[in-house]
Amino acid sequence: MRKINGQPVDAITDISDTSGGEALKWDASTGRMVWELQDGESYLPPTWYGGRGVIGGGSTNVIDYITIASTGNATDFGDLPQVMSQNASCSNGSRGIFAGGENGGVSNIIAYITISTPSNTTDFGDLSSSKKKPSGCSNITRGLFGGGHESGGYTNVIDYITIATTGNALDFGDLTVAKTGTAGISNSTRGLWAGGSGGIGDIDVIEYVTIASTGNATDFGDLTQARYYKGSTEDETRGVFAGGIIGSAWVRQNIMDYVTVDTTGNATDFGDLTAAIRGPAGCSNGSRGVFAGGNSSSADVNNIDYITIQTTGNGTDFGDTTVARAFMGACSGD
Repeated sequence: MRKINGQPVDAITDISDTSGGEALKWDASTGRMVWELQDGESYLPPTWYGGRGVIGGGSTNVIDYITIASTGNATDFGDLPQVMSQNASCSNGSRGIFAGGENGGVSNIIAYITISTPSNTTDFGDLSSSKKKPSGCSNITRGLFGGGHESGGYTNVIDYITIATTGNALDFGDLTVAKTGTAGISNSTRGLWAGGSGGIGDIDVIEYVTIASTGNATDFGDLTQARYYKGSTEDETRGVFAGGIIGSAWVRQNIMDYVTVDTTGNATDFGDLTAAIRGPAGCSNGSRGVFAGGNSSSADVNNIDYITIQTTGNGTDFGDTTVARAFMGACSGD
Protein backbone atom coordinates (compact mmCIF):
# COMPACT_ATOMS: atom_id res chain seq x y z
CA MET A 1 0.00 0.00 0.00
CA ARG A 2 1.22 3.49 -0.88
CA LYS A 3 -0.16 7.01 -0.65
CA ILE A 4 -0.46 9.32 -3.65
CA ASN A 5 -1.79 12.81 -2.99
CA GLY A 6 -2.53 11.65 0.55
CA GLN A 7 -4.78 8.78 -0.57
CA PRO A 8 -3.95 5.09 0.00
CA VAL A 9 -3.58 3.12 -3.24
CA ASP A 10 -2.34 -0.31 -4.23
CA ALA A 11 1.21 -0.21 -5.53
CA ILE A 12 1.26 -1.09 -9.23
CA THR A 13 4.74 -1.42 -10.67
CA ASP A 14 3.99 -2.64 -14.17
CA ILE A 15 3.60 0.40 -16.43
CA SER A 16 4.89 -1.31 -19.57
CA ASP A 17 1.62 -0.82 -21.42
CA THR A 18 1.33 2.94 -20.80
CA SER A 19 1.94 5.39 -23.63
CA GLY A 20 4.67 8.02 -23.65
CA GLY A 21 4.39 11.50 -22.18
CA GLU A 22 6.20 14.05 -20.04
CA ALA A 23 5.11 13.27 -16.47
CA LEU A 24 3.85 10.24 -14.54
CA LYS A 25 0.44 10.90 -12.98
CA TRP A 26 -2.01 8.74 -11.02
CA ASP A 27 -5.10 7.81 -13.04
CA ALA A 28 -7.89 6.94 -10.59
CA SER A 29 -10.08 5.55 -13.38
CA THR A 30 -7.59 2.80 -14.20
CA GLY A 31 -5.90 2.50 -10.82
CA ARG A 32 -2.42 2.91 -12.21
CA MET A 33 0.31 5.42 -13.05
CA VAL A 34 0.11 6.78 -16.59
CA TRP A 35 2.22 9.13 -18.69
CA GLU A 36 0.59 12.50 -19.30
CA LEU A 37 1.51 15.31 -21.68
CA GLN A 38 1.81 18.75 -20.09
CA ASP A 39 0.33 22.03 -21.36
CA GLY A 40 2.25 23.44 -24.30
CA GLU A 41 4.97 21.93 -26.43
CA SER A 42 7.75 24.51 -26.17
CA TYR A 43 11.00 23.60 -24.45
CA LEU A 44 11.44 25.77 -21.37
CA PRO A 45 15.15 25.90 -20.44
CA PRO A 46 16.24 26.39 -16.85
CA THR A 47 16.83 30.10 -16.37
CA TRP A 48 19.53 31.82 -14.36
CA TYR A 49 18.15 35.33 -14.69
CA GLY A 50 15.12 36.99 -13.13
CA GLY A 51 13.13 40.13 -12.56
CA ARG A 52 15.55 41.89 -10.21
CA GLY A 53 18.86 43.27 -11.43
CA VAL A 54 21.67 43.86 -8.93
CA ILE A 55 24.69 46.05 -9.63
CA GLY A 56 27.68 45.95 -7.29
CA GLY A 57 31.10 47.52 -7.04
CA GLY A 58 32.96 50.02 -9.15
CA SER A 59 34.62 52.76 -7.16
CA THR A 60 32.43 51.82 -4.18
CA ASN A 61 31.21 48.84 -2.15
CA VAL A 62 27.56 49.74 -2.83
CA ILE A 63 25.14 47.21 -4.33
CA ASP A 64 22.04 48.63 -6.04
CA TYR A 65 18.97 46.86 -7.37
CA ILE A 66 16.32 47.57 -9.98
CA THR A 67 13.15 45.91 -11.25
CA ILE A 68 14.14 45.21 -14.84
CA ALA A 69 10.62 45.12 -16.31
CA SER A 70 9.91 48.68 -15.15
CA THR A 71 11.88 51.90 -15.46
CA GLY A 72 13.12 54.02 -12.58
CA ASN A 73 16.08 54.74 -10.37
CA ALA A 74 17.99 52.05 -8.51
CA THR A 75 17.56 51.35 -4.78
CA ASP A 76 20.25 50.45 -2.25
CA PHE A 77 20.57 46.67 -1.75
CA GLY A 78 23.53 46.37 0.64
CA ASP A 79 27.32 46.35 0.57
CA LEU A 80 30.15 44.26 -0.83
CA PRO A 81 32.84 43.18 1.66
CA GLN A 82 35.07 45.98 0.34
CA VAL A 83 35.38 48.33 -2.60
CA MET A 84 35.50 45.94 -5.57
CA SER A 85 36.31 47.90 -8.71
CA GLN A 86 36.66 45.91 -11.92
CA ASN A 87 34.94 42.80 -10.54
CA ALA A 88 32.97 40.07 -12.30
CA SER A 89 29.49 38.78 -11.55
CA CYS A 90 27.11 35.92 -12.34
CA SER A 91 24.05 34.20 -10.85
CA ASN A 92 21.98 31.03 -10.86
CA GLY A 93 18.69 32.94 -10.71
CA SER A 94 18.55 33.11 -6.92
CA ARG A 95 22.12 33.60 -5.70
CA GLY A 96 24.27 36.43 -7.08
CA ILE A 97 28.07 36.23 -7.15
CA PHE A 98 30.71 38.99 -7.20
CA ALA A 99 34.33 37.95 -7.80
CA GLY A 100 37.76 39.51 -8.04
CA GLY A 101 38.46 43.18 -8.62
CA GLU A 102 40.78 45.82 -7.29
CA ASN A 103 41.02 47.60 -3.96
CA GLY A 104 44.54 49.03 -3.74
CA GLY A 105 45.67 45.70 -5.22
CA VAL A 106 44.10 42.81 -7.07
CA SER A 107 41.67 40.59 -5.15
CA ASN A 108 40.68 36.92 -5.15
CA ILE A 109 37.51 37.46 -3.09
CA ILE A 110 34.26 35.74 -4.08
CA ALA A 111 31.17 37.02 -2.25
CA TYR A 112 27.48 36.21 -2.67
CA ILE A 113 24.00 37.54 -2.03
CA THR A 114 20.50 36.10 -2.09
CA ILE A 115 18.98 38.26 -4.83
CA SER A 116 15.47 38.30 -3.37
CA THR A 117 16.67 39.65 0.00
CA PRO A 118 18.51 43.02 0.23
CA SER A 119 21.53 42.64 2.51
CA ASN A 120 25.30 42.74 2.61
CA THR A 121 27.31 40.00 0.92
CA THR A 122 28.52 36.78 2.54
CA ASP A 123 31.90 35.15 1.90
CA PHE A 124 31.77 32.43 -0.76
CA GLY A 125 35.44 31.46 -1.25
CA ASP A 126 38.39 32.52 -3.40
CA LEU A 127 39.32 32.63 -7.06
CA SER A 128 42.31 30.55 -8.13
CA SER A 129 44.36 33.77 -8.19
CA SER A 130 43.94 37.45 -7.41
CA LYS A 131 42.84 39.39 -10.49
CA LYS A 132 40.95 42.42 -11.71
CA LYS A 133 38.77 42.73 -14.81
CA PRO A 134 37.79 39.07 -15.17
CA SER A 135 34.42 38.50 -16.82
CA GLY A 136 31.70 36.15 -15.61
CA CYS A 137 28.98 34.03 -17.17
CA SER A 138 26.83 31.21 -15.83
CA ASN A 139 23.98 28.80 -16.19
CA ILE A 140 21.68 27.60 -13.44
CA THR A 141 24.45 25.45 -11.93
CA ARG A 142 27.91 26.80 -12.69
CA GLY A 143 29.56 30.21 -12.73
CA LEU A 144 32.65 30.83 -14.86
CA PHE A 145 35.19 33.66 -14.67
CA GLY A 146 37.51 34.17 -17.64
CA GLY A 147 40.59 36.29 -18.21
CA GLY A 148 41.61 39.34 -16.25
CA HIS A 149 44.75 41.07 -15.06
CA GLU A 150 46.85 39.54 -12.31
CA SER A 151 49.70 41.33 -10.55
CA GLY A 152 52.09 39.78 -13.06
CA GLY A 153 50.10 40.56 -16.20
CA TYR A 154 47.21 39.28 -18.31
CA THR A 155 45.78 35.81 -17.72
CA ASN A 156 43.92 33.32 -19.92
CA VAL A 157 42.66 31.19 -17.00
CA ILE A 158 38.99 30.27 -16.70
CA ASP A 159 37.83 29.47 -13.14
CA TYR A 160 34.53 27.85 -12.24
CA ILE A 161 32.33 27.45 -9.19
CA THR A 162 29.13 25.60 -8.33
CA ILE A 163 26.96 28.60 -7.45
CA ALA A 164 24.73 26.84 -4.93
CA THR A 165 27.75 25.53 -2.96
CA THR A 166 30.28 27.82 -1.31
CA GLY A 167 33.98 27.06 -1.81
CA ASN A 168 37.03 28.06 -3.78
CA ALA A 169 37.03 28.23 -7.58
CA LEU A 170 38.49 25.38 -9.62
CA ASP A 171 40.37 25.39 -12.92
CA PHE A 172 38.09 25.04 -15.94
CA GLY A 173 40.53 25.59 -18.80
CA ASP A 174 42.02 28.48 -20.75
CA LEU A 175 40.87 31.22 -23.09
CA THR A 176 42.52 31.24 -26.50
CA VAL A 177 44.66 34.24 -25.46
CA ALA A 178 45.55 35.98 -22.20
CA LYS A 179 43.47 39.16 -21.99
CA THR A 180 41.66 41.60 -19.75
CA GLY A 181 38.47 43.60 -20.15
CA THR A 182 36.63 40.88 -22.06
CA ALA A 183 32.82 40.47 -21.74
CA GLY A 184 31.01 37.24 -20.90
CA ILE A 185 27.56 35.99 -21.88
CA SER A 186 25.91 32.57 -21.73
CA ASN A 187 22.85 30.49 -22.30
CA SER A 188 22.02 27.28 -20.44
CA THR A 189 24.73 25.31 -22.24
CA ARG A 190 27.38 27.62 -23.73
CA GLY A 191 29.52 30.44 -22.31
CA LEU A 192 31.14 33.11 -24.50
CA TRP A 193 33.79 35.78 -23.98
CA ALA A 194 34.15 38.61 -26.48
CA GLY A 195 36.90 41.13 -27.14
CA GLY A 196 39.36 42.43 -24.61
CA SER A 197 42.89 43.77 -24.52
CA GLY A 198 46.14 41.83 -24.34
CA GLY A 199 49.75 41.86 -25.46
CA ILE A 200 48.51 41.90 -29.06
CA GLY A 201 46.44 45.08 -28.60
CA ASP A 202 42.66 45.39 -28.92
CA ILE A 203 40.96 42.05 -29.54
CA ASP A 204 37.84 41.32 -31.61
CA VAL A 205 37.82 37.56 -31.02
CA ILE A 206 34.76 35.83 -29.54
CA GLU A 207 35.37 32.40 -28.03
CA TYR A 208 33.18 29.81 -26.31
CA VAL A 209 33.08 26.83 -23.95
CA THR A 210 30.48 24.25 -22.97
CA ILE A 211 29.66 25.19 -19.37
CA ALA A 212 28.82 21.67 -18.13
CA SER A 213 32.24 20.34 -19.13
CA THR A 214 35.76 21.61 -18.53
CA GLY A 215 38.25 22.47 -21.27
CA ASN A 216 39.81 25.24 -23.28
CA ALA A 217 37.83 27.81 -25.24
CA THR A 218 37.21 27.52 -28.99
CA ASP A 219 36.95 30.31 -31.57
CA PHE A 220 33.39 31.52 -32.14
CA GLY A 221 33.77 34.55 -34.46
CA ASP A 222 34.56 38.26 -34.24
CA LEU A 223 32.99 41.43 -32.87
CA THR A 224 32.04 44.18 -35.32
CA GLN A 225 34.79 46.31 -33.70
CA ALA A 226 37.80 45.22 -31.63
CA ARG A 227 37.41 46.81 -28.21
CA TYR A 228 37.59 46.18 -24.48
CA TYR A 229 35.83 47.14 -21.22
CA LYS A 230 32.38 46.43 -22.66
CA GLY A 231 29.16 45.52 -20.91
CA SER A 232 27.17 42.41 -21.87
CA THR A 233 23.76 40.86 -21.41
CA GLU A 234 21.79 37.97 -22.89
CA ASP A 235 18.68 35.86 -23.11
CA GLU A 236 18.56 32.14 -23.90
CA THR A 237 19.38 32.68 -27.59
CA ARG A 238 21.07 36.07 -28.09
CA GLY A 239 23.93 37.91 -26.41
CA VAL A 240 24.57 41.66 -26.70
CA PHE A 241 27.87 43.52 -26.12
CA ALA A 242 27.73 47.25 -25.41
CA GLY A 243 30.15 50.16 -25.19
CA GLY A 244 33.87 49.78 -24.55
CA ILE A 245 37.01 51.56 -25.64
CA ILE A 246 39.44 51.37 -28.53
CA GLY A 247 43.19 51.84 -28.35
CA SER A 248 45.55 53.36 -25.84
CA ALA A 249 43.75 56.70 -26.20
CA TRP A 250 40.72 55.09 -24.56
CA VAL A 251 38.25 56.22 -27.21
CA ARG A 252 34.82 55.45 -25.72
CA GLN A 253 32.23 53.67 -27.86
CA ASN A 254 28.43 53.55 -27.97
CA ILE A 255 28.45 50.43 -30.15
CA MET A 256 26.16 47.49 -29.43
CA ASP A 257 26.55 44.24 -31.36
CA TYR A 258 25.01 40.82 -30.90
CA VAL A 259 25.47 37.12 -31.58
CA THR A 260 23.25 34.06 -31.55
CA VAL A 261 24.86 32.04 -28.77
CA ASP A 262 24.23 28.56 -30.22
CA THR A 263 25.48 29.51 -33.70
CA THR A 264 29.13 30.36 -34.26
CA GLY A 265 29.81 33.39 -36.44
CA ASN A 266 30.63 37.07 -36.38
CA ALA A 267 28.65 39.63 -34.41
CA THR A 268 26.03 41.87 -36.06
CA ASP A 269 25.23 45.51 -35.33
CA PHE A 270 22.45 45.91 -32.75
CA GLY A 271 22.22 49.69 -32.26
CA ASP A 272 23.77 52.36 -30.05
CA LEU A 273 23.83 53.19 -26.35
CA THR A 274 22.60 56.63 -25.35
CA ALA A 275 26.24 57.63 -24.64
CA ALA A 276 29.75 56.47 -25.51
CA ILE A 277 31.11 54.79 -22.37
CA ARG A 278 33.53 52.19 -21.10
CA GLY A 279 32.92 49.82 -18.22
CA PRO A 280 29.10 49.50 -18.05
CA ALA A 281 27.57 46.48 -16.29
CA GLY A 282 24.83 44.44 -17.94
CA CYS A 283 22.09 42.02 -16.88
CA SER A 284 18.65 40.92 -18.09
CA ASN A 285 15.32 39.38 -17.13
CA GLY A 286 15.37 37.13 -20.19
CA SER A 287 13.60 39.70 -22.36
CA ARG A 288 14.88 43.16 -21.47
CA GLY A 289 18.57 43.89 -21.06
CA VAL A 290 20.00 46.80 -19.07
CA PHE A 291 23.41 48.46 -19.06
CA ALA A 292 24.24 50.46 -15.95
CA GLY A 293 26.90 53.06 -15.22
CA GLY A 294 30.18 53.41 -17.03
CA ASN A 295 32.82 56.02 -17.65
CA SER A 296 32.46 58.81 -20.21
CA SER A 297 35.29 60.97 -21.49
CA SER A 298 34.93 63.26 -18.47
CA ALA A 299 33.67 61.19 -15.49
CA ASP A 300 31.86 58.10 -14.23
CA VAL A 301 28.13 58.15 -15.00
CA ASN A 302 25.04 56.83 -13.21
CA ASN A 303 22.68 56.40 -16.15
CA ILE A 304 21.02 53.07 -17.00
CA ASP A 305 20.01 52.17 -20.57
CA TYR A 306 17.67 49.37 -21.57
CA ILE A 307 17.04 47.34 -24.71
CA THR A 308 14.70 44.57 -25.83
CA ILE A 309 17.18 41.79 -26.56
CA GLN A 310 15.27 40.18 -29.43
CA THR A 311 14.66 43.53 -31.16
CA THR A 312 17.59 45.49 -32.55
CA GLY A 313 17.63 49.21 -31.84
CA ASN A 314 19.20 51.93 -29.75
CA GLY A 315 19.24 52.02 -25.97
CA THR A 316 16.54 53.93 -24.05
CA ASP A 317 16.94 55.72 -20.73
CA PHE A 318 15.87 53.53 -17.78
CA GLY A 319 16.87 55.63 -14.76
CA ASP A 320 19.96 56.12 -12.59
CA THR A 321 22.09 54.09 -10.22
CA THR A 322 22.50 55.45 -6.68
CA VAL A 323 26.20 56.19 -7.30
CA ALA A 324 28.03 57.19 -10.50
CA ARG A 325 30.55 54.43 -11.22
CA ALA A 326 32.16 52.15 -13.78
CA PHE A 327 33.73 48.68 -13.90
CA MET A 328 31.23 46.93 -11.61
CA GLY A 329 29.49 43.56 -11.80
CA ALA A 330 25.79 42.95 -12.45
CA CYS A 331 23.50 39.93 -12.43
CA SER A 332 19.81 39.14 -12.01
CA GLY A 333 17.40 36.77 -10.34
CA ASP A 334 14.33 36.53 -8.12
